[in-house]
Amino acid sequence: MNSHYNTKQRKILIDCFENMDKKHFRASDVLEYLEKENSNIGKSTVYRQLENMVSEGILNKYIIDINTPACFEYEGKSRHEDMLFHLKCEKCGKLIHLHCHEIDDFQKHLYTNHHFKLNPKRTVFYGICEECEKKNK
Repeated sequence: MNSHYNTKQRKILIDCFENMDKKHFRASDVLEYLEKENSNIGKSTVYRQLENMVSEGILNKYIIDINTPACFEYEGKSRHEDMLFHLKCEKCGKLIHLHCHEIDDFQKHLYTNHHFKLNPKRTVFYGICEECEKKNK
């Protein structure tokens, strides 16, 4: 595990995560944001720092499928301790947090009857979001 250094570049990246208007973002979103802010952090440094911050638990990384770039989520000062699943829209690609205690029964069923424990931070349900569904009607 990489040691934690409070470098200028790291601070710029943390500021970027805190100021972006997206809950989930890709490396390309970070690079675009940094370009608008006239930051001189290189592409390889951004990718390396993202992976370091995932290892340190500062960022969550979601790999949805092989055709979609990895998606990151900044944990910030408060880390998710509760059950957190995700919904992925197959039309627009939006990734949505799902905080729903109804799913607890499903998790219990999987564990009790199938001896399988879900990892909520790594579980993604696929479907169509409300906005895309409205567009189809």
